[in-house]
Amino acid sequence: MSTNLSANVAGGLSADVVVIGAGICGSLLARKLALAGHSVLMLESGPRVKRGELVERYRDSPFKSDFMSPYPFSEKAPHPTFTPEPNHYIEQAGPLAFQAQYIRMLGGTSWHWAAQMWRYLPNDFRTHSEYGVGKDWPIGYDELEPYYYEAEAIAGVGGSPDTGSPRARPFPMERVPASWFQQRITERLAPQFRVIDDCTARNSRSFDGRPACCGNNNCMPVCPIDAQYHGGIAAASAEQAGVRVVTEAVAYRLEHDAGGAIVAVHYYDWNKVSHRVTGRTFVVAANAIESAKLLLMSASSAYPTGIANRSDNVGRNLCDHPAIGVTFDMDEPVWPGRGPVSPCSIGQFRDGDFRPVHAPFRIDISNASQVASVTKELIGEGYYGVKLEGAIRDRASRRVSLKNALEQLPDPDNRVMLGGARDVLGLPVPRIHWNVDDYVRKGTAATRARYDEIARQLGATNVKHSKEGTFGNRQHITGTLSMGKDAATSVTDPDGRAHDHPNLYMAGTGVMPTVGTCNVTLTAVALALRTADRIAGEMRHG
Repeated sequence: MSTNLSANVAGGLSADVVVIGAGICGSLLARKLALAGHSVLMLESGPRVKRGELVERYRDSPFKSDFMSPYPFSEKAPHPTFTPEPNHYIEQAGPLAFQAQYIRMLGGTSWHWAAQMWRYLPNDFRTHSEYGVGKDWPIGYDELEPYYYEAEAIAGVGGSPDTGSPRARPFPMERVPASWFQQRITERLAPQFRVIDDCTARNSRSFDGRPACCGNNNCMPVCPIDAQYHGGIAAASAEQAGVRVVTEAVAYRLEHDAGGAIVAVHYYDWNKVSHRVTGRTFVVAANAIESAKLLLMSASSAYPTGIANRSDNVGRNLCDHPAIGVTFDMDEPVWPGRGPVSPCSIGQFRDGDFRPVHAPFRIDISNASQVASVTKELIGEGYYGVKLEGAIRDRASRRVSLKNALEQLPDPDNRVMLGGARDVLGLPVPRIHWNVDDYVRKGTAATRARYDEIARQLGATNVKHSKEGTFGNRQHITGTLSMGKDAATSVTDPDGRAHDHPNLYMAGTGVMPTVGTCNVTLTAVALALRTADRIAGEMRHG
């Protein structure tokens, strides 16, 4: 085992472990391996940007509702943007548009999240066995439970103790105190609807050198004080552990030997100079779209459909949470906009006897400030002057916004492919086919019925459902690198190792076979930490 990065014979870099992608999963996997004494090199396609610059960029942006606005776009490492005009980086093959909003930057997409870190329910790992739908995972909840806690302890996660997911130990962080908005919603909806604290990596006290949440209500797209955990913190902790990070390094090909082992990764720097990095073990840990794209781009005469793709499963079974929403005006002022943007949820529809028939779901209750949307609405209704000011205050104080996280079943036709267009480095853009089935549509109808019940219980007026037949994707992307025991129907084994290549591993949400009803980052991080243990064990005995 080497303890330092070294130059190889071609003048490039070499390490025990080469990690491609410096988001939260890649960074925490790399950190764990470095702390175990291995040399680790992490490649990131995007730039390194400090939090202060991101906060300033968002403050100066005219597009405050655009969660991508703080994050620099580069044609050298492009990501999808939609404001002020879509850049069409993703080719949409239909039938539904898949509006992904991921970030190519050191730290990855969890820079602009709400820090929700939920555990799956035990039944989420065995939906086919229990309900005859979806897929069973090759591992169960109990096997992942200690890694769930390991991830929670790193990030400082707090939440309601009764979420339906068994815990061996209490949450490592106390919850952020409930706002008046959360208190009133909880009281008014009980007992029919049980409102619980979201499981979030948000400090309620000083922790890990970061302050407690002070209620900026700016969790998305960037916490201005770093009270919530994100991939930028994970990447910094990896570097502190000894991981070498190379940014602006766009991986475009994995190289293999005659036996199928990966021997190098090739990347372009932003001047389009190609570099070759060698190693003993390689981990693809970009997001679920870009990871699939890299594997497909790495086709060779021995692997004509791409690396790790003999089963033709790379990029397939793309899942997200096809979301619908509702807004309404409550019959009393509750003042959303004070405290975290995502404080609480209704989780009682995440599992049950209905699951063979329609999709389960969780209902997110937003605490985001409604002033901007209400102002636009009122101006459109003809309000102005003093009447406009009073109407904004009244309506924004009573506006409630709900959105669901609804399970989508794996479907091999929903997939990431290589598009026909090329970026400025000459690499293909992603092409995505995405649709929903009757299972989702029936779950949507069940959600709308619950929305109406909630609205009635809160004395709602001005109820507005999202347009029938339209879905927003929640950026909870899974399935494209699905793990499984059968190499004919999956990409990796239960430890995240590619079935086709002995020293290639995958980390990130793509390895998750199903999407469940909750935000997926905690499960992906837990799996990455588990994969790190597998890699470390093999190195000890290899």
